[in-house]
Amino acid sequence: MLIKEFRVILPISVEEYQVGQLYSVAEASKNETGGGEGVEVLKNEPYEKDGEKGQYTHKIYHLQSKVPSFVRMLAPASALNIHEKAWNAYPYCRTVITNEYMKDNFLIKIETWHKPDLGHLENVHGLDAETWKKVDVVYIDIADRCQVEPKDYKPEEDPCKFKSVKTGRGPLGPDWKKELPNKKDCPHMCAYKLVTVKFKWWGLQNKVENFIQKQEKRLFTNFHRQLFCWIDKWIELNMEDIRRMEEETRRELDEMRVKDPVKGMVALED
Repeated sequence: MLIKEFRVILPISVEEYQVGQLYSVAEASKNETGGGEGVEVLKNEPYEKDGEKGQYTHKIYHLQSKVPSFVRMLAPASALNIHEKAWNAYPYCRTVITNEYMKDNFLIKIETWHKPDLGHLENVHGLDAETWKKVDVVYIDIADRCQVEPKDYKPEEDPCKFKSVKTGRGPLGPDWKKELPNKKDCPHMCAYKLVTVKFKWWGLQNKVENFIQKQEKRLFTNFHRQLFCWIDKWIELNMEDIRRMEEETRRELDEMRVKDPVKGMVALED
């Protein structure tokens, strides 16, 4: 089992992010679906359990052609469907990703706290001392192009080039995080993402667990760069708009998986 905590600092408030994150997930899903692969939404409904209240979603990621070749060689096609169950009790969110073929031998758990700070809180998830010592903390800078793989780079999704018309935020310079506390008109927050990965398969465990963590960092980086650069599209929306958009997206995804050519699977996001 491999655990890492990714800290994503953003020039966005915690309240704004709730809408921005949901909007961006719905939009990104459209680009990941087609040709029988992509995202299938089974459930998207309110939940309340043990004092926790929020929105529950259950999705299936059909990604036969999107996994490493060494995994495709070992597993049947039916095993390459990933189930994602998410409990969004914002500002806390929990996502559990499983695979029916591997059962208890495979797990990706993403627990996120969204806090109005610059990523300085330690052990925000309340792990025991021994476990916390083993956790690798990784900071993600959405304006650092060095953290973006060349094949993922898009000029229109570069926070260093983007300036919001509606909020005036951006472009983000090299010292943007240091400047945030002095900007009264620019809010900020940090998404603390604790990622637990388990892949129990003799001879492959370390290789796959490290591969998955590397991919999670890549996905968090690309997703949050998009989220910021799409701010003018979602900043004026409310939660009613988002729920309506999610239902429309669900219908579109069902049609696209059957009709459209494969567009590429790029994200598993809570």
